[in-house]
Amino acid sequence: MEATIDFSLFEQVSLHCGTIVEVQEFPQARKPAYKIWVDFGPMGIKQTSAQLTKRYKPEDLVGKQIIGVLNIPTRIVAGFESQFLLTGFDDGQGGIVLATVESEVPKGNRLI
Repeated sequence: MEATIDFSLFEQVSLHCGTIVEVQEFPQARKPAYKIWVDFGPMGIKQTSAQLTKRYKPEDLVGKQIIGVLNIPTRIVAGFESQFLLTGFDDGQGGIVLATVESEVPKGNRLI
């Protein structure tokens, strides 16, 4: 079991809903990945890279509403600026299943 954290620490994680608007292949990445752009409404369009190639084709991702962590430092991945963390779950077979929302919500809404 993981360590228990205080609720105020969890509240510091800025989890927001966004809609994937563009996906590109990312051949420069060390592990198979995509470049992904997400519209977070009032927070703008942000980009990230994600290792989703085992479960998703680029055209399957566009339009999906996802959950992203917006208050982490920018990272450079194979020369590409990753501005947020796209959330998902290990599927137990080497793939990642995106964390999504059940029904559409306004872009940028914060997870509460």
